Amino acid sequence: MTISETSPSSTIVSFGEMLIDFVPDIAGVSLAESTGFLKAPGGAPANVACAITKLGGSSAFIGKFGDDEFGHMLVDILKKNKVNTDGVCFDEHARTALAFVTLKRNGEREFMFYRNPSADMLLKESELNLGLIKQAKIFHYGSISLISEPCKSAHMAAMKAAKEAGILLSYDPNIRLPLWPSPQAAREGIKSIWNQADFIKVSDDEVQFLTQEDPDKEDIVLTLWHETLKLLVVTDGEKGCRYFTKSFKGNVSGFSVKTVDTTGAGDAFVGALLVSIAKDTNIFRDEAKLREALTFANACGAICTTKKGAIPALPSTSNAHELMSKAK
Repeated sequence: MTISETSPSSTIVSFGEMLIDFVPDIAGVSLAESTGFLKAPGGAPANVACAITKLGGSSAFIGKFGDDEFGHMLVDILKKNKVNTDGVCFDEHARTALAFVTLKRNGEREFMFYRNPSADMLLKESELNLGLIKQAKIFHYGSISLISEPCKSAHMAAMKAAKEAGILLSYDPNIRLPLWPSPQAAREGIKSIWNQADFIKVSDDEVQFLTQEDPDKEDIVLTLWHETLKLLVVTDGEKGCRYFTKSFKGNVSGFSVKTVDTTGAGDAFVGALLVSIAKDTNIFRDEAKLREALTFANACGAICTTKKGAIPALPSTSNAHELMSKAK
């Protein structure tokens, strides 16, 4: 049976980096003060792929790993989380990326990266599984894959293939300034593909960084709007999120939980929202459905902050519904 004969795919293909985060085993200390580290799988696009399957959705991951113990461990984690790994490849000449992540006393993070260059940066256009991309319902990506070649060209080619196949493009820039040559290079790189996305999620901090203005002001947020965008969501941490479409806008309150670690909260939110969009693309035009989906996404993001690490803390649908019913 050919692809066209099957029902339309609801798979969400996530593109980019997966790495190992080394997290201090005691919260609230600097990297220098930490005496021990726990290794946790990380990388926003991979977290999103796992968030989707944890919620009963279908996802695939496209990226490159070092042909080393850590690379194979990460791919095994994807498989255990039921993520399709047909788009994964290995590089025998480069290592899997590592990041040391400190959790400060308020649960916020500081990053130190080891990528010189790491395998994910070396993904080539010729290594892309274009068939996997063309079968997707949504193609999701961040901005870290735009920082250096050859990965940048692979990213652009993957987006182009998705766009030509009529697939929705989802963008969560996930700004990591230490990886860019300068803040200005980061702003320019992130904005270089801005106008191609159908859906963009940014945090209030990212709005502030991109616009260099007050992220609480609606007119500032709307400078990030573009003509072909279907949905722009700004996450405001525990306060919830704001949403903007062509025909309506509003905000949805967050959930109050005991925060341990904010790692992966945005990815849990995005994964949850993409699952809702993949089920029903009318969501962009139906405000009640969108608010319902955003409430669910807020619950997923909140739950993710109650445990250490990203993938181990990702919630199931029943976890999210439980929190939502408690809050009613």
